[in-house]
Amino acid sequence: MRGVNRNRGHLLIISCALSAGLLAAASPAAAAPAQAPRYSPGAPGAGDPYFPDMGNGGYDVGHYDIRLAFSPETGAINATTTILATATQDLSRFDLDFQGPLTISGLSVNGRDAAFTRSGAQELVITPPHGLRKGSAFVVSVTYAGVPQKIDDPALGLSGWVATKDGAVALNQPIGAATYYPVNDTTDDKATYTQTITVPAGLTVLANGEPGPTTTHDHQATFRWHMDRPMSSELSMLAIGDYDVTRGPAAGGLANITAIGQSIDTKPGQGKVFNQTTAQVVQWESSMYGQYPFDSTGGILADAGVGYALETQGRPVYDQSTSEVDGDLLAHELGHQWFGDSLTPVHWSDIWLNEGFATYSEWLYQEKFNNVPVQQTFAKAYADEKDWSGAVADPGRDHIFDDLVYNRGAMTLQALRLKIGDRDFFRVLTQWPTAHRYGNVSTRQFIQFVERLTDRDLGSFFDTWLYQPGKPTL
Repeated sequence: MRGVNRNRGHLLIISCALSAGLLAAASPAAAAPAQAPRYSPGAPGAGDPYFPDMGNGGYDVGHYDIRLAFSPETGAINATTTILATATQDLSRFDLDFQGPLTISGLSVNGRDAAFTRSGAQELVITPPHGLRKGSAFVVSVTYAGVPQKIDDPALGLSGWVATKDGAVALNQPIGAATYYPVNDTTDDKATYTQTITVPAGLTVLANGEPGPTTTHDHQATFRWHMDRPMSSELSMLAIGDYDVTRGPAAGGLANITAIGQSIDTKPGQGKVFNQTTAQVVQWESSMYGQYPFDSTGGILADAGVGYALETQGRPVYDQSTSEVDGDLLAHELGHQWFGDSLTPVHWSDIWLNEGFATYSEWLYQEKFNNVPVQQTFAKAYADEKDWSGAVADPGRDHIFDDLVYNRGAMTLQALRLKIGDRDFFRVLTQWPTAHRYGNVSTRQFIQFVERLTDRDLGSFFDTWLYQPGKPTL
């Protein structure tokens, strides 16, 4: 019932916003300002230097409602995505990100048909029948169909809608969300989500957040999931296929939902082991980083063929051909729930704030559970690193997933620990994610935070470790 009530709440919000929009459109004179608005188009990009075409300007999204039916025989989807947003300027038109060969059959703004065009690789340009006033809520509904296509970027790998043997997995970092739903695909426009997915009976659907009721009708099963904490689009996910699902508690009774694809080579009892290890890691990381930031946890083992694990919000996805998952990998992806998911970089140049902290979580796990001191791991990484070119806090678009970000980011944290001492360092690990929970952060904000907490000028230290190429002197 909890899931049902929350889903109804989202629909009620959208319905009320829609009614308000229609009323305003029907009675423009009643709300006429003293000075006529000067409508202008929203920007076709959100301003990220690495991905200038991603995201859009002129509005802020509050909620996505994705209703999607999937056919495993054809790989096609039929979907309607409804978006509740607020105008941040007087809008004459605005863009959504929407990629690939999906065909739009209907598009409305506040319940009225709106003109639209497709521009370039990903821009869906929408002109509503009336201008949208700054501060007003509006509802966009897009109905579309087709076979989503994954993105295969030479530098960044596979993302987006990835077909699998028994269904599909959607992994959206950094540029994949728009392959199957229209979206403001930028890290700093977080929103809540409802996903209602219909598949042939016998298949399972997993997504972010908490499950609602599953219903069956005419050999079709409909799964409902809702994420009620703010989420960046690159952290949204779907997994459709043959999965064995295990449910169990984590720290403090937190719901813990894990799943293993039936195509994966498993040993007896691995579902329970995966669930229990996930719970153990979440409890341990909560003791260092503070309260777990979401309403459930878990993980999904999927034979997706992408070659990586991903910190999708609340429920990471691990690309595996076997069910044996190293604890330090779980520590990495679950550590992201604090660093990367709850706290998300404003720009992709700040991704070390994700990956450096997650890699450091691995190092802490090795110390706690495998008796390998963090300083020993740091010393080995420092000695073995061959390439000290590039800046950790500005790696470049094609290098956001390089060791420069992961290992040197973690080395920066251990060097900081040595610099400020354990007491202040572990205060940083707890207070930094607490102070900015569910928000967006930058490297400059982190530096200022640490300097305020320690009452020290650390500009030279951070400049050496984060911004300057070359091997720092210990």
